[in-house]
Amino acid sequence: MTRTDPNEEAPIVHIVDDDDAVRYALMRLFGSVNLECRTYISGDEFIEKFTGGHPGCLVVDIRMPGLSGLEVQRVFKGKGIHMPVIVITGFGDTDTGVRAMKDGAFDFIQKPFSDQTLLDAAQSAIQTHIELRAKERDLENIKVRFASLSDREREVLDGILNGDPNKRIADKLNLSEKTIEFHRANIMKKMAARSLADLIRKTLSIEPR
Repeated sequence: MTRTDPNEEAPIVHIVDDDDAVRYALMRLFGSVNLECRTYISGDEFIEKFTGGHPGCLVVDIRMPGLSGLEVQRVFKGKGIHMPVIVITGFGDTDTGVRAMKDGAFDFIQKPFSDQTLLDAAQSAIQTHIELRAKERDLENIKVRFASLSDREREVLDGILNGDPNKRIADKLNLSEKTIEFHRANIMKKMAARSLADLIRKTLSIEPR
């Protein structure tokens, strides 16, 4: 597995299954590839104890006493938690797996499955979560930088996004072209934009038009 951010915390696989033997077997399986695991005997226990913070994935049995795997997934979705969910279903339970995918599951795996199938799915889910978290951090950084722009700089930025040349922006704002150039330079610096295209991409990521 490749991490996109060397400062990212170590991933955790969360295992929810009411069968003691299954939980132990899965914990040993993920431990064999040096993945940290946390186990829970029910969906209710998992929802109660889950604190987030780390990248990772959730491996959950579809049928359990209390909250089912589908219901745990829906609680996640309702709370805006984006950790990938891998649902384990019984043989022939394809309809439930399809429902899980429609509800946003990352993958569903039918029993019996090979160890490598589950490991591959978990590695892919974890990598997806790491990349998603990186994008979320980037977006928050852009929002902070955008908030640092002055009202005048935002007016100039609006002109840039409209595709207006400096002269037109200057005429609209009753300023000199030299002043517009000054504001543009400040905007590029504050937004940490490498190019005009980068500036537009960053702005549109938080201010879609």
